[in-house]
Amino acid sequence: MTSRLSSYKRILTLDFEEARAALLLGPRKVGKTTFLHQKFPRATYIDLLQTDIRAEFQIHPSKLREIVLEFPKKLYVIDEIQKVPALLDEIHWCLENTTAQFILCGSSARKLKRGASNLLGGRAFKYELYPLTSREIPNFNIMTAINKGLIPQHYQAKNVQKFLKAYIEQYLQEEIVEESQIRKLASFHRFLEVSALMNGELLNYANVGADCGVSGKTVREYYQILEDTLLGFTLWPWRKVKTRKLIETAKFYLFDLGVIRYLKGLDSISLRTQEFGNSFETFLINEVRAYLSYQHSSKKLSYWKTTSGLEVDLVVGQMNVALEFKSTDKVRNEHFSGLKAIMQEHHPKQAILVCMDQNSRKLENGIRILYFKQFLSELWAGEIIHEG
Repeated sequence: MTSRLSSYKRILTLDFEEARAALLLGPRKVGKTTFLHQKFPRATYIDLLQTDIRAEFQIHPSKLREIVLEFPKKLYVIDEIQKVPALLDEIHWCLENTTAQFILCGSSARKLKRGASNLLGGRAFKYELYPLTSREIPNFNIMTAINKGLIPQHYQAKNVQKFLKAYIEQYLQEEIVEESQIRKLASFHRFLEVSALMNGELLNYANVGADCGVSGKTVREYYQILEDTLLGFTLWPWRKVKTRKLIETAKFYLFDLGVIRYLKGLDSISLRTQEFGNSFETFLINEVRAYLSYQHSSKKLSYWKTTSGLEVDLVVGQMNVALEFKSTDKVRNEHFSGLKAIMQEHHPKQAILVCMDQNSRKLENGIRILYFKQFLSELWAGEIIHEG
């Protein structure tokens, strides 16, 4: 299993020589440690997941400074940095007074923000490693991705249910219980299940709270925990109104399709079902997110929806690209209603409907219909989203 896991060639590149420090974040088990060992085999590794090493640095964080002073020209990789945030002060001192370089690796920006006043004063370049993308998987299979998810070990697993169960339990234990994030673990566990059911839907904190037995304010805090621990992200609405009145409510998407399926209590997801449609949309939005992140792009993502129900799933940047995702293999006129409306009102540079229809083509009004594999190929080749 280890050799197969390490066979994935990840797209992410770390270029931090000028800053001499990088912060690599990513959800649990997406392969951060494996990636760093592949890219920087000669670095000195300090793994704070090991309890004895963690305890030693918690008691004497100055030990890191002493190590660096003895070997000041090395690259140091500190794994699970959020477990000992006090080390950030020592790293800051070393950056100011030595030539050492640092890569800090972790799964929770929340713990760093809460546990340390020093985030290196902007000295560290920030990167994020996502679950596997279609570009990184030989012979990518969308049904495998939707049912197993794209966490490397899960995508390859024969019995993925056991891995997904363990993943959620580990998350609850290490991110929630050990960090004393919440008082009622049962309520948060129920919230995780509801957040999966609400994946990609308009957020209504009061309704979710009623389902979980907590207040709307608590639900808002729960969603922030998911975002800070990198289990999901908020997709904000496009708010620049011209003619049509727009919805101003955010959506929330979880980061992994297998985790979503497991939390929904589904044994599997089949083609041509509503669940497949939700997973198809979530998968493609996460692919675009990963692409922009790995390209170090500053473009923001949003969705466009009018109060009358016209909708476009994803808007990239300032109307650079408008994307609609439909899991159908039989495209009909009604599938273009949102794209036609946004073209009339905002004139995006590109308008694309991504679907399961294998016949990619272009309509007279300029809308492109792309088979999802063609879209992914063009996306990762840099042909869909352009800088500038």
